[in-house]
Amino acid sequence: MNRIYLDHAATTPLRPQARAAMEQGFRIWANPSSPHAEGRKARAALEDARARVKAALGWEGEVIFTSGASEALAIGLGRAKAERRLVSAVEHDAVFRAAPDAQVLPIGARGQVDGDKLREALALPGRPVVAVQHVNSETGVIQPITALTREVNAAGGLLLSDCSQSAGKFRLPLADMIVVSAHKLGGPIGIGALLVRDYEMLEPSGGQERGYRAGTENLPAALGFAAALEARHIGKFTVEGGDSQPLLFDGIVDWLVGVELAFGDIAETVRRHGGQFQPPACERLDRSILSITMPGVSAAAQLIQFDAAGIAVSAGSACSSGTLKPSRTLLAFGVPPEDAANTIRVSVGWNTRPEEIAKFADVWAAIAGRAGAKG
Repeated sequence: MNRIYLDHAATTPLRPQARAAMEQGFRIWANPSSPHAEGRKARAALEDARARVKAALGWEGEVIFTSGASEALAIGLGRAKAERRLVSAVEHDAVFRAAPDAQVLPIGARGQVDGDKLREALALPGRPVVAVQHVNSETGVIQPITALTREVNAAGGLLLSDCSQSAGKFRLPLADMIVVSAHKLGGPIGIGALLVRDYEMLEPSGGQERGYRAGTENLPAALGFAAALEARHIGKFTVEGGDSQPLLFDGIVDWLVGVELAFGDIAETVRRHGGQFQPPACERLDRSILSITMPGVSAAAQLIQFDAAGIAVSAGSACSSGTLKPSRTLLAFGVPPEDAANTIRVSVGWNTRPEEIAKFADVWAAIAGRAGAKG
């Protein structure tokens, strides 16, 4: 049976351009830090990949290659020249692991970081580094990073933004440090980057990457990272063939809302978390990520039934979806616990096809219909 993969926010398939670039990199097998001719050739290829990543992302600062977003967050939060850490309540779990003693900023109206609480925290003594995710990995809610950076900078602080879900879909926002993950955009697993406006913002640690990260550089992955970025159209999330990806989710919502089930109008049971926090006139959602609640059916039960039907979805972030607790992120956005426990995440990627969305909608309605019949 051909399976349907709708969990691209967790990881997305490797693009053929990235695979080809990695095969080239494996042929340049020397250590990029070695001084001999083979090492110099590898170093030249690594620096070319770095320049291509910068160009593809439109980044004018520095690029530190890492093993992924988690390490980039650990470097940015752990070695920033700052005295305090502030993080939004809806950050990825990796942020809380990197800064366990950070002050947590609640979410206010429209799903955005509470401005009053942020200003109160910025007024306290000590230079802060503030971590705010650009696009939330469970709801698709977009934070106003450029405006937040200006406010944090005016108070003498630094802003770090996790752009793992947005890099390659949208142009990067203004920030002092930005985290990018290759496997979220069609590149290989095991490489990411910390983009830094200026190295002076960080305490060096010695080793590779200009002394800001230790470990032999992963040249094949860096080349795959660059190739994956170049294969994307920055500023508009597109699928192969140029179809606008958001239209796929328009199909989900339109189809589901028009269906009548035994337990009532589905329009009252489908909740798009994130949309309820935004005014209709404001485009503040990444519509490649959709959270849907099925009242009366737990997320775990939904996942089992979708998987049996050949469809891969998730119950929030892959790093925390193995727990039986309602999503911390959904609760922080103000979703009632009973809804959060019954919510799944569907996310599309570069190779998602409209017919796969239609199949998902059919299966969703069938699961909900069986639940309604039992009720």
